[in-house]
Amino acid sequence: MLIAPSPSPSPARSARRRAAAVSLSAVLMAAGLGVAPATAAPATTSIAAIQGTGDTTPLAGRTVTTEPAVVTAVYPPGSGALGGFVIQTPGSGGTITGTTPSTGLFVYTGQAPVTVQEGDAVQVTGTAGEFKGLTQLSGDVKVTKVIKKVAPVKPVTTEWASTVSYRENLESMLYQPREQFRVADTYGVGRYGELGLSAGPALPAQPTDVALPGSPEAEAQAARNRAISVTLDDGTNQGFAASPTLEARTVPYLDPQNPVEVGDRAKLTEPVIVDYRHDTWRLQPTSPVTRGTEPVRFTTSSDKTPRVGGQFSVASFNVLNYFTTTGQERRCKGGNYSTDGTYNVAQGCDVRGAYDVADLQRQQAKTVTAINQLDASVVGLMEIENSVKLGETTDEALTTLVGALNGAAGYRKWAAAPVDGSQLQDVAEQDVITNAIIYQPREVQLQGDAQALGSEAGPGGAFENARTPLAAAFTAAHGKGKASGAPTTVVVNHFKSKGSGPKNGPNADAGDGQGAWNAARVAQAEALVEWIPELTDRAGSQDVALLGDFNSYTQEDPMQVLYSAGFESAPAPTEHTYVFGGQVGSLDHLLVSRSLQQRMTGADVWNINSGQSPLLQYAQYRTTALDYYRPDASASSDHDPAIAGFRAGRG
Repeated sequence: MLIAPSPSPSPARSARRRAAAVSLSAVLMAAGLGVAPATAAPATTSIAAIQGTGDTTPLAGRTVTTEPAVVTAVYPPGSGALGGFVIQTPGSGGTITGTTPSTGLFVYTGQAPVTVQEGDAVQVTGTAGEFKGLTQLSGDVKVTKVIKKVAPVKPVTTEWASTVSYRENLESMLYQPREQFRVADTYGVGRYGELGLSAGPALPAQPTDVALPGSPEAEAQAARNRAISVTLDDGTNQGFAASPTLEARTVPYLDPQNPVEVGDRAKLTEPVIVDYRHDTWRLQPTSPVTRGTEPVRFTTSSDKTPRVGGQFSVASFNVLNYFTTTGQERRCKGGNYSTDGTYNVAQGCDVRGAYDVADLQRQQAKTVTAINQLDASVVGLMEIENSVKLGETTDEALTTLVGALNGAAGYRKWAAAPVDGSQLQDVAEQDVITNAIIYQPREVQLQGDAQALGSEAGPGGAFENARTPLAAAFTAAHGKGKASGAPTTVVVNHFKSKGSGPKNGPNADAGDGQGAWNAARVAQAEALVEWIPELTDRAGSQDVALLGDFNSYTQEDPMQVLYSAGFESAPAPTEHTYVFGGQVGSLDHLLVSRSLQQRMTGADVWNINSGQSPLLQYAQYRTTALDYYRPDASASSDHDPAIAGFRAGRG
């Protein structure tokens, strides 16, 4: 017998449920009971009748006793536990394509001991209801073991995407499809032990990365994403991050030696439960998992370093708030508590990066490895410390990074492009984060100082709320630094982000997928286009590469401004540089003018960052029980670098 308190059943209907509830008589008929409407529940009730065919149970608030059922999953009480077990009608399952009611049901027992085991035959008495969209029995729960033999449950084998219209009818049922999934999101694995999966060969894509905002094609992509996406959970609600008062836990699904990443193949090796929690469809293991007991097998593949050919190459690289000034120096608040009793990142102050020197060294090791391995001739950097804004020597952080790059390379491989300070806005109007350009003098020759669009970065300018664009012209070098070919102007950008926008006005989120501040980003793209003729006149060449974090997906309005001005994407449209909400897309772009496109020898995105769990980043060092940090290129940032190669051409 189990007697346990339970949360009160919620009358709220989840947005994913169908709008209308059905009458008790309709439910009974759908369940095959074929009886007339009744004023009270029968002595025993089928699980199908409890589930019903509508949004919520038609027996809400009633005390019911189930017919004999099979226990298919058990979640014992404890910290972060689901607290209960799952039962299913004997003999049900297999291939399901219709809209018959679910034959599975969650029984909530809270912190009371769970005395059943998987495979037991039981009858359960409890109060029927809903808890945040999940039908359950709760309240004064009583369990009676059934002695007689019952038919075993068969896992549902229907392919996931085909169930989008009737997942309600699979709720709490045992499930093991034959299909292969792909890992679509690793963000939540270190927080809650969950992975985003997608059914079939293609990953979910941001709708505005593949189609115009608000278009039927974008709506179709959003519908496709909903159809193929599901979360693989760990059978608990517990978190894994350490804190000064909480012990760190071992994360499931993430092997430190071979960490799973977005794009990896995933095959369910054991049956799971179709579940709905936290407004998301989930696949729960039949018992809480630990590392080594997960019901899935991954096939991993690493993205090789791009080789794009040509006499020189250009790349973008986000350095994840590389600040040589640490939070500890400025007495900032620390974030991301580590099991060694320190913090990893600075919070609540102008310092945006590492909390202490050890964290900076870990961050720098990854950044240096990645940039040297990418080995582009010219690299546009985003999210680097603007040292002068912090009252330090101009470009102190940039100089430190170049020194570390050269130290690792063993020679003066890199140099920084100095910026014409007269073109920058006043320091008081600058941000603590800036853009920068570095290059390899053996491969390209810098044509004068870098230029800045500071005239648009002050009050009232298009880039007042974004990072100041920088531009520098380079010519391919050969032998002893001699230059040849037409100059190429490289423009580094970091447009306004999508978040924290106003509630009203042109920069409010319009709900079309472009997020907040879209009007500001459009103005920034227009100001950039207006600046190009000045740059090309100065360089004496129409060859221009625009790169950086435009905070705009491929088909959004700001990108259309750049396409209309004659710029084309260098990497293929199928490439992605960012993962958000379990959907891939490109906020970072490398665009080339039509004349430069004729000299392009290849282009690619190096997916070393966006698909990795944040646990691999320096900023999450030892925040869980296992150490995932490695001084390699993986997870050196949260954005992926893009690179393109070019022939020198005619000067």
